[in-house]
Amino acid sequence: MLKIAVLVSGGGTNLQAIMDAIDAGKIHNTEISVVISNNPGAYALERAKNKGIEAVCISPKDYDTRDEFNGEFLRKLDTYQVDLVVLAGFLVVIPPEMIASYRNRIINIHPSLIPSFCGTGYYGLKVHEGVLERGVKVTGATVHFVDEGTDTGPIILQKSVEVQQGDTPKALQQRVMEQAEWQILPQAIDLIAAGKVSVVDGKAVIAD
Repeated sequence: MLKIAVLVSGGGTNLQAIMDAIDAGKIHNTEISVVISNNPGAYALERAKNKGIEAVCISPKDYDTRDEFNGEFLRKLDTYQVDLVVLAGFLVVIPPEMIASYRNRIINIHPSLIPSFCGTGYYGLKVHEGVLERGVKVTGATVHFVDEGTDTGPIILQKSVEVQQGDTPKALQQRVMEQAEWQILPQAIDLIAAGKVSVVDGKAVIAD
């Protein structure tokens, strides 16, 4: 059984997609051990509680320094002994100690086709605003392992989504979620649960 922790900051639509996929049998042999948020008002925590999943808030505002927060966050996460950490709209920089401790065991969903529209400053609606400003015709989403860089870890899955005439950032965001994020994040978790994903020479390799 693959035990996962899902880290969220907001509404938790990707969390919902994971829970729904587990219920539907699209993600096999996986259970969510805990949902952790840095935001006490995150609706994702309610989604978890409604499903009977432990929901925890660890806010940086409750600590004097970021180092204290990072240390406590890692200690709390370690208590659940999870196999995989899933960042599903988690707007906190992952500290190097946590990346080292969970090497190739943290995945993130990013709402663009990396390496486009990613890195520092590209998150949430800002990604889709950037896409529309550049006038690109195709965008999408990427699931990747997390390393010390920002959106630079080995790519596991990508799915493209067409940009439509008259799109607003909000409309594009919704389409990318529905057509890409909510599909490839559960798919990646299922592949990992099946032992089909490995990292070789800095690249993610998926076995048949």
